Amino acid sequence: MLLSKKRARAKGKARRMGEEAANAVDARLPLAEAARALLRKAFPDHWSFLLGELALYSFVVLLITGVYLTLFFQPSMTESVYVGSYAPLHGVRMSEAYASTLRISFDVRGGLLVRQIHHWAALVFVASIGVHMLRVFFTGAFRRPREINWTVGVTMFLLALLEGFAGYSLPDDLLSGTGLRTAQGIMLSLPVVGTYVSFFVFGGQYPGDDIVSRLYPVHILLVPGLLLALVSLHLLLIVHLKHTQWAGPGRTGRNVVGQPFFPQYVAKSAGLFFMVFGVLALLGALAQINPVWNYGPYRTDQVSTGAQPDWYVGFLEGALRLMPGVETRLWGHTLMWNPLVPGVLLPGALFLVLYAYPFFERWITGGSGERHVCDRPRDRPVRTGLGVGALTAYAVLLLAGAQDVIADIFDVPVHALTWAFRIALFVLPPVAFVVTDRLCLALQARDRELLEDGEETGGVRQSVEGGYRPEHQRLPDDKRYVLLARDLPRPLDLPAPRRAPARTRLVLRLRSALSHWYYRDQVRPGLTPEQEEQARALLAGPRRSGRQRAGSGFWKTKP
Repeated sequence: MLLSKKRARAKGKARRMGEEAANAVDARLPLAEAARALLRKAFPDHWSFLLGELALYSFVVLLITGVYLTLFFQPSMTESVYVGSYAPLHGVRMSEAYASTLRISFDVRGGLLVRQIHHWAALVFVASIGVHMLRVFFTGAFRRPREINWTVGVTMFLLALLEGFAGYSLPDDLLSGTGLRTAQGIMLSLPVVGTYVSFFVFGGQYPGDDIVSRLYPVHILLVPGLLLALVSLHLLLIVHLKHTQWAGPGRTGRNVVGQPFFPQYVAKSAGLFFMVFGVLALLGALAQINPVWNYGPYRTDQVSTGAQPDWYVGFLEGALRLMPGVETRLWGHTLMWNPLVPGVLLPGALFLVLYAYPFFERWITGGSGERHVCDRPRDRPVRTGLGVGALTAYAVLLLAGAQDVIADIFDVPVHALTWAFRIALFVLPPVAFVVTDRLCLALQARDRELLEDGEETGGVRQSVEGGYRPEHQRLPDDKRYVLLARDLPRPLDLPAPRRAPARTRLVLRLRSALSHWYYRDQVRPGLTPEQEEQARALLAGPRRSGRQRAGSGFWKTKP
């Protein structure tokens, strides 16, 4: 009896101490309030929103496997004679980096499996970021207030490319060395400073003795640290801002309809992580990738036959192969347009467009409201056409990066194939843009027809004149809502004041012309002006003051 009372008093004292400690921490760091807000945050229930999580979980797998590989990799270019388990390379002189890669593959328990999982995870990481960005682009999820989050995503994509290239180059095999030689040529093409950049990166005359030891901390510390910081910022902005969602009954610009973060979304997300890890482990065990022992150590006087980089830099390889070898001599300096244009200017222009696009579209659209409901790609034919045209150009460059392999397989001349790809690079993207634009307008016309006439029932009715016409029935309310919940901005008409400076008038005319080009082709549903205004008000986000928390008071959980 006495013992039970002492236990009860001890439990009560421990409970009070715990409550006091929690209150003290919460008074200084309001974690409880933040935790409650996070646990009841609603996430839309649609598969397309899981693409970003694929990138996150493949990045987690990269970190886990990368830590294991760092225990055995030697980032040194000091040469030694190989005496390991792989007999075909016995007695061959190679760098410590390449020898340690062979040791990981053949002597470390589970080393080859982990190395291949790491490589597959890197490919999935870059691919999932790219597909996630495409989803954001085609649905307009980059619009206000998410321009900064789009910028963060583009930066992560750029860092992922750099991280992948650095890791790809570390083994110092013949294939990765060929890639480093290409990178060094791109550095040398920089006017005036190219030689200095190459000497700084390689630690002297190519290939130098420091490139692997310099890439190693970049690959395992610098870029992963930046990616971790940007991923944290990206997730913080997602929590702070309202989540985008597809149009549907009850879904407006002022709420989020979906499953709560805990426990439904946590369970789903955890299941996705284990699925990603399982698929990557299966690929690492069954699908061989980057067999460095087949290439041998890197030598500056040798190049692998059919050397191809990983797919995410394949477009750069294709651009280098398609650009003619043209040079210009100016003021005592030689400008090598290949590789300057495809290796420096093309990637620079690509990322400049990616960074600037949200602000460009906002500039030609006008208005300052927020947008939280995703666009259907057909409702933005010009944006969708631009995206498809860019993907077409990327596909042409990716195929051009394998022109020698394609020529060997199909027995066609490499020269003729090169010219075919050059022509396709300038012809196919505009054709893809026009075709996509027309298809989007055709789909819009089909939507209007469904709204006005309804769905066909399969029956046929005869008129009094003896003609036949199909029977229709009214669309269900949920489908009508999706077709009517469209935000279709009208082109801007910006008359320039007569007394305005010439530069201002020119900018206004340019903005108006771009806006008319962007929004002139639209098939609008048969709505009255009042109904269109109601649709715009329904889709628009809340107008809030600077102190009001983003999305506060508008969360809605799916029943």
